[in-house]
Amino acid sequence: MSVIGWVIYIIAIVAMFYFIGIKPSQKERKKQEALLASVAVGDTVLTTSGFYGVIIDMTDDTVIVEFGNNKNCRIPMQKAAIAQLEKPTMAVKSDDKK
Repeated sequence: MSVIGWVIYIIAIVAMFYFIGIKPSQKERKKQEALLASVAVGDTVLTTSGFYGVIIDMTDDTVIVEFGNNKNCRIPMQKAAIAQLEKPTMAVKSDDKK
């Protein structure tokens, strides 16, 4: 192979790594950042540990989540521990469209 062939081969390998490895993780990170920015008090969340709860208080990087029907089960945790978000208004809007 000539030098030009090797250069094209290396560029193709780097492009493949970018589009298979780096680009999807950047997209997922932006999606998670948008999710954490939209969190509000009263939202039902799923934590990374698998627990469902309701946010009752927030600061910049921490939230206090109430788990279950027991009002004494309130745990402070980092915002980054939120995996999914269920807004009460979104459920009502999706039911109206059906």
